[in-house]
Amino acid sequence: MKPPGSAFIELRDLELKTGIGTYGPKDTKPDIHLLDLTLGIAVQQVVILQDGMENVFDYDPLIAEIDRLSAFCHYETQERLITRIAVACASHPAIKTIEISLKKVPVRMGNGSLGIRLTLDESETDRLRSPKP
Repeated sequence: MKPPGSAFIELRDLELKTGIGTYGPKDTKPDIHLLDLTLGIAVQQVVILQDGMENVFDYDPLIAEIDRLSAFCHYETQERLITRIAVACASHPAIKTIEISLKKVPVRMGNGSLGIRLTLDESETDRLRSPKP
C-alpha cells in the first residue's frame, strides 16, 4: 500500500523586526533575525479541485501573528521567540507538523549566522494545542 503524500507550506528568509539578546559594548550585535518555517498540512489543502481560498490554508493571518509576536517585546533568547511562534502555529488545527529555524546575522566581526531549529512532529504539535497548567 502506498503511503499518503505530504504537503508543506514553506516560508524562507523572513526578516523579523525584533530585538533579541543582551550585548555589551564590544559584542557583535546582530543586524537581522531571519525566520524559516516549514508547516506540514493535509495534501487536500494543496491538491484542490477548485481554485479558491476556502480550499487552502490561509497563511496570511499566521504571518501577521508572527510579526506581532516578534515586535511585542525584547526577548532575552531566540528560544523564547521560537516557542511563541510554535504555539501560534499549533493554534491552527490545519497545521500538523512544524519546523522553525531562527538565525541571527552576523555572529562575529561582520560574518556568520547562528540559529536555533525546532522540529515538532504531529504528536508534539498536538501537545502544544492543549498545554498543561
